[in-house]
Amino acid sequence: MLKRLRLGLLCLMALFTVVPMAAQVRHVTTVNPSTKQSYSVVYEFDYVDIQPQFPGGERGLINFINKTREYPYHAYKKHIQGRVLCSFVVGTDGRVSDVRVIRGAGDESLNREAVRVIGEMPRWSVGKVGNQPVAVRVVLPINFRL
Repeated sequence: MLKRLRLGLLCLMALFTVVPMAAQVRHVTTVNPSTKQSYSVVYEFDYVDIQPQFPGGERGLINFINKTREYPYHAYKKHIQGRVLCSFVVGTDGRVSDVRVIRGAGDESLNREAVRVIGEMPRWSVGKVGNQPVAVRVVLPINFRL
C-alpha cells in the first residue's frame, strides 16, 4: 500500500514538473477594477501547435509591408536608416492588437511608422493549441533602408 502511494506521488510530481515546461505561456496582466478582468493568456509564437499566419504567407507579409510602409520625410532627408523590432498579439479572432516597439531604430518617426504599418494589417489566420484558437505574441522587424 505504501509503495502504491509513493508511486502515485512520484507520478503527480512528475506531472506537475512537466506541465509548466510544456505549456510555455506568458501571462499578460490586465487588471481593471471596474471590469474585474484579471488575466488574459498570450502564448509565445514558437510554443503553439499551429502558428498564426499572415494571409498569403511570408511573401504576402513582405509585400504588404513594402506597399504600406512610407518613409518618414525627416528621416529620409537626414538619411536615417534602421530596423524597428515590434511585437504584437494576434487574437483568437485573427485581429492584430497590443502593438509595441521592443527595440527602436533611433528615430521616433521610424518607430511610429512601424507601429502604424502593423496596426493596418488585415486579420491573420489564428494560432492554435490543440484545436482551440489562442492569442499569440508575434515579434516582427520592420526595416527602413534608403
